[in-house]
Amino acid sequence: MKSRNGPLRVGIGGPVGSGKTALTEKLCKAMREEYSVAVVTNDIYTTEDAEALVRMQALSSDRIVGVETGGCPHTAIREDATINLQAIAALNERIPDLDVVFIESGGDNLAATFSPDLADITIYVISVCQGEEIPRKGGPGITRSDLLVINKKDLAPYVGADLDVMDRDATRMRAARPFVFSDMKRGDGIGTIVSFLKEQGGL
Repeated sequence: MKSRNGPLRVGIGGPVGSGKTALTEKLCKAMREEYSVAVVTNDIYTTEDAEALVRMQALSSDRIVGVETGGCPHTAIREDATINLQAIAALNERIPDLDVVFIESGGDNLAATFSPDLADITIYVISVCQGEEIPRKGGPGITRSDLLVINKKDLAPYVGADLDVMDRDATRMRAARPFVFSDMKRGDGIGTIVSFLKEQGGL
């Protein structure tokens, strides 16, 4: 749903290797036929994630913008989101009918959050490969995001992660906030995430 600031803006955060780019790709492919979608990616010194999304054919290249944040990517999504807001404004000017913009953060830690001026909805992605204890470590990404995605559930047996423990800890840490287990490689969980965005974003 378009707000007074333009299209629905969905922030996607999480540690390096958790599956943020894979999630962004799958969401674009799942929603692009029904909605006008664009992406802004954040990298420290490159536009590698943006280039990867183009290679994956998530969207046409004119709908994907990569911004280089410099040394601290957290600042660009929280304290000073100007570079991202400018990228969104440029996209919206070029594509006036935009419904949704995904903002993918650079790899960050559990304390990373999106400024409410930048993101209407926040999704935080973690991976079972980072250890079954990740949900109970807390941090704003775990406890305050609108949706927590626990990715790579298929790899749990190979890394010694107990999904039941992660489920219990996520339930405790997030109280009533939703979370979902996913396997981005196979697209498992994407339907649930899309439904969440449609409901919470008023799409």
